[in-house]
Amino acid sequence: MAILDTLERRDVPGAFFFTGGFLRHPDFRGVARRAAASGHYVGPHSDGHLLYCAWEDRNRTLVSREAFVEDLRANLRELAGIGVPEDAVSWWIPPYEWHNREVAAWAREEGYPLCSYTPGTLSHADYTEDNAPNYRSNAVIRQSILNRLAAEPDGLDGFLLLTHVGAGPGRKEKFYRELDGLIGELRGSGHTLCSLPELLAGVPPGGG
Repeated sequence: MAILDTLERRDVPGAFFFTGGFLRHPDFRGVARRAAASGHYVGPHSDGHLLYCAWEDRNRTLVSREAFVEDLRANLRELAGIGVPEDAVSWWIPPYEWHNREVAAWAREEGYPLCSYTPGTLSHADYTEDNAPNYRSNAVIRQSILNRLAAEPDGLDGFLLLTHVGAGPGRKEKFYRELDGLIGELRGSGHTLCSLPELLAGVPPGGG
């Protein structure tokens, strides 16, 4: 896998969040095993990639607490099957990176507070497809990161950049091809690329 190859070559700790569906897929399970065996942080992303709250009204929760808990625990069971025990999981990212206060509270009460990417760049847009209205090219995504780096007094200190493990056939450009050069530019600006547990050390569950 190109992302894991790049992180290994550059000696960068990554964080991967996999759905249960991804982990059960015979073509992808090995990728997740390799990420865990290589020492990267591996956490859940919902078993069935549920939409927890309405797009048009974030305060309207679409799932029951029972359904939420069962989905999360099913995801944790799949992670245990690739060598990631529950006690190794401390943070997770909700599907679609979309949640509300109620879901965040449920997760925290279950002992798995959620986190998400830092807004301010288009790093998360690497899934957008070529003919879609929200399409963003690799060049645009990369430039948004470099613009933020230059605009902020502390650059990207404390920033969590999110990219996707893969993009489907609807997107010809794959952003992982930009990863090696981007790592070089970030390090060249004086940034240290740390692991997710290091980045979030001291952050109280649920925010801060």
